[in-house]
Amino acid sequence: MAGTVGIIGGMGPLATVDLMRKVIEYTPARRDQEHVHLIVDQYPQIPDRTEAILGVGPDPGPYLEESARRLQRAGADMIAIACNTAHYFIDRIEGAVTVPVVHMPGETSRHVAEAGIARVGILATDGTLHTKLYQRLLQREGVHVLIPDERSQERVMEGILAVKRGDLETGGRLFREEAEALVSGGAQAVIAGCTEVPIVLQSTDGLQVVNPTEILARTIVERVCVR
Repeated sequence: MAGTVGIIGGMGPLATVDLMRKVIEYTPARRDQEHVHLIVDQYPQIPDRTEAILGVGPDPGPYLEESARRLQRAGADMIAIACNTAHYFIDRIEGAVTVPVVHMPGETSRHVAEAGIARVGILATDGTLHTKLYQRLLQREGVHVLIPDERSQERVMEGILAVKRGDLETGGRLFREEAEALVSGGAQAVIAGCTEVPIVLQSTDGLQVVNPTEILARTIVERVCVR
């Protein structure tokens, strides 16, 4: 299998491992040598993306650019970002390298439209919602977007921070409650729009979860396999 994929990771570390695991699971390999060559920059020192977007934290752009350049120097000929919010800075990341960068929110939005989902909810960071990263892409695809109200969004952020500190039970409970609230409000499905969310929230009867990490992993495998 040709092609080397670099992953800008550490946002957070567990979410990066989740992406790596999914790439392995979705690769049609019969032996070690048929798996995707991954180079991972597990770089949790990248400043918080949401804090930067909201104007209360340092700019992560130089760190993201540095990570992308490091991956290309190491041999990556395609780059993926294991964080939804970081895609707000994708123009800067793409400008730092000469290899393609996979756009997880873009791939996810196309998937939602192709699946015939007309009304979708989003569980994501304050930064992702503030920039309308998903809203713009989905509306361009003709999909109506539902987002949590202010109190519900506070609970989503509580869940994200819980998963980051290793409290998966609390994160899973908060995400499920808020996802069900979006479905009650008319959403046909809910996008797990922060890479911490799908670690603990999966589809069940009555709740269809769209997993961007899964979509990114499948996109990576498809692009490498057609080389």
